Amino acid sequence: MARPQGDEFSFVSPAVKYVLFFFNTLFWMISMATVAVGVYARLLKHAEAALACLAVDPAVLLIAVGVLIFLITFCGCVGSLRENICLLQAFSVCLTIVFLLQLAAGVLGFVFSDKARGKVSDIINAAIVHYRDDPDLQNLIDFGQKEFSCCGGASYKDWSQNMYFNCTPTNPSQESCSVPFSCCLRDTHQAVVNTQCGWGVQARGYLEAGAVIYTTGCVDTLGSWIHSNLLLLGGIALGLALPQLVGIVLAQILIHQIKDQIKLQLYNHQHRADPWY
Repeated sequence: MARPQGDEFSFVSPAVKYVLFFFNTLFWMISMATVAVGVYARLLKHAEAALACLAVDPAVLLIAVGVLIFLITFCGCVGSLRENICLLQAFSVCLTIVFLLQLAAGVLGFVFSDKARGKVSDIINAAIVHYRDDPDLQNLIDFGQKEFSCCGGASYKDWSQNMYFNCTPTNPSQESCSVPFSCCLRDTHQAVVNTQCGWGVQARGYLEAGAVIYTTGCVDTLGSWIHSNLLLLGGIALGLALPQLVGIVLAQILIHQIKDQIKLQLYNHQHRADPWY
């Protein structure tokens, strides 16, 4: 009869175990930093502003993403270190679901590009409405308009949806019929930014306004940028998907190794109780 393997033998590979542990520890620390930044940004805001733009608040998004990553990587950390099959299965399943959701979002966004375009337009319009309510949101919109050389959602006149920039005769705001300075054409020779360069441009026609600001909406500009940078976006998507796939594969390998180790221990235990062993 063949003798069972000795107690010192283990199917569990230390390399797989600790690579998975340190892999999850890294992302676990990143998730805690993300949550901390989100909470800090949230606490700096006034309650009124926070409630007004809850749906488009970048701080809430950071907190939500950070908590999700924290929970998933926590299962991976403890599961790999303690060789716990339940936690490793939970980690693998959650990571698989996240990966499939990202894949589905990419495919649906490509197939239903018109609906995706409409959703992006709705998000931008909602952000325009709350532009003055949230400093983080305001900085995000200004950054986007300057980087993509655009203004508003469909056009610069979308800024009339904001109560401060609304272009109606009854609007008492000094910024009536204006747009943010981030819509203005950039002058490289200008040492000081003119924050009033967009005043009154909504009352002008496209040609006249085009001499001062970017008249193209950010939805069209963003769509053109995506089509021009498909390879870059594909590389970013691959860079995000690769760590997830590695985590799933390592977790499944470790799960099978732990199961084999359990079978070996049961085999040794049964044969120790055998008087003929």
